[in-house]
Amino acid sequence: MTFFEAIFLIGISFYFIELIIFTIGAGYKFPKLKVEDFPVITVIVAARNEEENIIDCLNSLDKLDYPENKIEIIIVNDHSTDNTGMIIDSFISGKSKFKSIIPNESIGSLKGKTNALANAIKISKGEVILTTDADCIVSPTWAKTLASYYHADVGFVGGYTTQEDKTAFQGMQAIDFIYLLTVAAGTINLKKPLSCIGNNMSYRKSAYDEVGGYEKLKFSVTEDFNLLMAINDLKKYKIIYPLNAGGLVTSKACKDIKSLYWQKKRWGVGGVESDLIGYLVMFWGYLSNACILLTPFFFSTSALYLCLLKLCIDYFFLSPVFKKLKLKLRLSHFFAFEIYFIIYVLLLPFVVLLNRTVKWKGREF
Repeated sequence: MTFFEAIFLIGISFYFIELIIFTIGAGYKFPKLKVEDFPVITVIVAARNEEENIIDCLNSLDKLDYPENKIEIIIVNDHSTDNTGMIIDSFISGKSKFKSIIPNESIGSLKGKTNALANAIKISKGEVILTTDADCIVSPTWAKTLASYYHADVGFVGGYTTQEDKTAFQGMQAIDFIYLLTVAAGTINLKKPLSCIGNNMSYRKSAYDEVGGYEKLKFSVTEDFNLLMAINDLKKYKIIYPLNAGGLVTSKACKDIKSLYWQKKRWGVGGVESDLIGYLVMFWGYLSNACILLTPFFFSTSALYLCLLKLCIDYFFLSPVFKKLKLKLRLSHFFAFEIYFIIYVLLLPFVVLLNRTVKWKGREF
């Protein structure tokens, strides 16, 4: 066995062990409340220049299956310069469970989306806050599914997000979402939170207040992760991430390479705040993908078999998750994802190290 093959084998072995651990954690089951015990909830959507997407989001929110006397929906028009505000106002007219606000108050030193969310939370009436994004469509059972897990000791419940996958470019992004969120669910359920996603998450408002709200947290372009870790640090509430198709959200995929670049960079900048375990998780994935890229230069039959093994490991990690979420894992999209995964995993650390500037919703951070 050559030195390269030995390194490749070690990387693949630890990567495989990681995915087994994530699979075990993601598969945890959690007790659910009866409908009559569901909490009062507030759904919050921050929207900035989303005239192309907002109507689909609003339609899906309007179809939510949840007790009418226990839900309010706050749409925050974050100073949009297009027709987003007009579309919101027209849609919610006469719908009592909807409310629209413009975040004119600057809470602390908060900026952009985080300030928009903080303004909405400040006036919310719900015991539990649910958030999604303006480019997302929620399933009719979304609110009911997430809220059903809020026993008295639960402070945070995450949900899975997929993306439109009509093309290979969209499909590879959808698979990437499911991959990353399965890792997030696995680590959270094993009591070691590493990440979450703001377009499908919920938290107890009292827990949010106990950490001092967004204004007391260090500024981050990944405000969802910041809040997750702050609630975790309270050591008071359970933080869970159920694998439940009823809580699925579907978002729009990035339209082009440029928008995808800025999305991944924003996530990468947020990932810099990870601890040692987070970096170890990233390291074994990085090593495995680097070895695949180097295989043509150190070609051998064993190295080729290890490349094929990596593909099989990823497929059998993802396949049962897709099945439980009632989604289809297309092979053509899977192979596109594998190429995409190798490229961004290897390049992203250098992109983030060279410059941490992030462009997001027409703003620069």
